[in-house]
Amino acid sequence: MSEITVTPLGAGQDVGRSCILVSIGGKNIMFDCGMHMGFNDERRFPDFSYITKEGRLTEHLDCVIISHFHLDHCGALPYMSEMVGYDGPIYMTHPTKAICPILLEDYRKITVERKGEQNFFTSEMIKTCMKKVKAVNLHEVIQVDDELEIKPYYAGHVLGAAMFHIQVGRQSLVYTGDYNMTPDRHLGSAWIDKCRPDLLISESTYATTIRDSKRCRERDFLKKVHDCVERGGKVLIPVFALGRAQELCILLETYWDRMNLKVPIYFSLGLTEKANHYYKLFITWTSQKIKNTFVQRNMFEFKHIKPFDRAFIDNPGPMVVFATPGMLHAGLSLQIFKKWAPNENNMVIMPGYCVAGTIGHKILNGARRLEMENKQVLEVKLKVEYMSFSAHADAKGIMQLISWCEPRSVLLVHGEAAKMEFLKRKIQQEFGIECYMPANGETVCIQTQHNIPVDVSLKLLKREASAAGLPDPKTPRMLHGALVMRGNKLQLIEPRQALMDLGLAEHHLRFTSTLYVEEEGPPSKVAENIYQLVKSKCKDQPTQYSSDGSISVSDVLISVSGEDDDKTKSVLVSWSHQDEVLGSFLLNLVNTELTTATE
Repeated sequence: MSEITVTPLGAGQDVGRSCILVSIGGKNIMFDCGMHMGFNDERRFPDFSYITKEGRLTEHLDCVIISHFHLDHCGALPYMSEMVGYDGPIYMTHPTKAICPILLEDYRKITVERKGEQNFFTSEMIKTCMKKVKAVNLHEVIQVDDELEIKPYYAGHVLGAAMFHIQVGRQSLVYTGDYNMTPDRHLGSAWIDKCRPDLLISESTYATTIRDSKRCRERDFLKKVHDCVERGGKVLIPVFALGRAQELCILLETYWDRMNLKVPIYFSLGLTEKANHYYKLFITWTSQKIKNTFVQRNMFEFKHIKPFDRAFIDNPGPMVVFATPGMLHAGLSLQIFKKWAPNENNMVIMPGYCVAGTIGHKILNGARRLEMENKQVLEVKLKVEYMSFSAHADAKGIMQLISWCEPRSVLLVHGEAAKMEFLKRKIQQEFGIECYMPANGETVCIQTQHNIPVDVSLKLLKREASAAGLPDPKTPRMLHGALVMRGNKLQLIEPRQALMDLGLAEHHLRFTSTLYVEEEGPPSKVAENIYQLVKSKCKDQPTQYSSDGSISVSDVLISVSGEDDDKTKSVLVSWSHQDEVLGSFLLNLVNTELTTATE
């Protein structure tokens, strides 16, 4: 019996700042290293003092694994590696490695250059951090050291997102990061094989949601956008640079073409070009449809969607603008929102989850007066719509993943406590397995137990078959053999063979017990009486009476000694460890029928 311990440093009963510390088979692994969009103080990053009060993290971690490039999963990486101190390996997929530094630099510029925050990582730190990254391919088994191996699986969600299967000896776990179980216009659905891990650590952002038809949602989205621009209003769609942005751009591009609309659509300057570059570079990570049509037509080169300039914010007339970041917590999307919010003809469509503390979260919860950083109050009169185009698995998708990989237990992270509680009960009822949902800083210990496979030698099986006939394979049997380790396999072999292999002489172990009987006459007469008694009680055992007065029953020996004129005779019963049952039976038989004392 061994255990796996899990401690969330972020994303425990919360969305944002994903950072999960796991100890498995003596190895310490950190899954994700994100920042929290809802905080601008020290709570923005995970509390690494939980791992070490002083000194570098390198001594306490065997590896760090980043599931995808979203900042709530990688935003604290340069801070962790360069400011707290970590020199070990950092694993992520090739697309994540390519896109991660761009988003980190974007985030650094907003935080340091525009807000003037101190004690923050630098551009140089981002570069140094990324030099420690080892890029991995899907389904490639990576040997971190002699015992720890990791294997990535496709997670959907965003370009390059991966789930990771971890194995140390016989213990294993799967960490999902963020994943999507349904394919969309530009990415495929998550997939994992039936790996039956001891533990599945799954995100639970939409733990209580079962989404309606994607087609209905898309129709509703297009109608709302079209109605707003027809009234002369402006539509703001806050998005992350890569992911839902491309999904919704493809949707609007196709609709504008079909309806022959002339209203301008804009995307944050520079990001469209970067997105196109990376989708071309990593075309194998996209959906089958995009891969199939890529040679004839690149679906990421848009005819109707143009780069946005900040000067366009005050332009008259209708327009649709995709702006980053996605939760209205900073940057261009927040700047546009402040300008357009007081006009009731305008609309903001939030296409994904918003973390508590962000402007996006506040307006989705009905806030109509917002106190901004400069203490000014912003009146929100524009229409606020929420349409779930989020690329996270819903409750049905989470249950589907559990049934696919058949874990022995489940641990939920990256979700709200009340929703997690609902899903936890559902998992326990439906699958009959334990489910955990630790808060940040809370440690959960999961017990693991494994059967160890043992090869049984053919000689040993033949001996068993000849002694007792062919055994029923479903019936448990006691096998007498020697357990030896050969290479990395356990084998049960004939004891004599084990002794020969080790160059040892064979010794026979026997057990003896002496009984005292009150019988007149010579010892031979007492032996004759015992012989007749044994023959009558053990008809199925080969019994012999020797000339020296001893009796053999199979491998059990009985001998009688004493003087003819002495009334008390001693009876010795001796057996080998192989005949323990028969030896005990005969000892008890003589003891019951003839004896007066035993020693």
